[in-house]
Amino acid sequence: MAVTLSERAAKHVANFIARRGKGIGLRLGVKTSGCSGMAYKLEFADERVDGDLEFVSNGVTVLVDPKSLSYLDGTELDFVREGLNEGFQFNNPNVKNECGCGESFNV
Repeated sequence: MAVTLSERAAKHVANFIARRGKGIGLRLGVKTSGCSGMAYKLEFADERVDGDLEFVSNGVTVLVDPKSLSYLDGTELDFVREGLNEGFQFNNPNVKNECGCGESFNV
């Protein structure tokens, strides 16, 4: 079981943490939300929480709570630029359907 970051995503996260001046990595999870049932939670982590599962990918720590891991196992987080837009893209092999707006998914 693993969650990884692409090289671009890892570089973006590392640069942001450096500018922020604090943080140990990225916290990734899922929550019940949206029209398809699940939505991603993504935030910078300043400390570990009991039970966190830790993955290191391209030099960046990714923390995942145990309940979310079953939905996120095998996911690669990428950072993409398309025209004037940029942001994180979740490449999750567990997703069966996504809503039309791209905000939620189900497995």
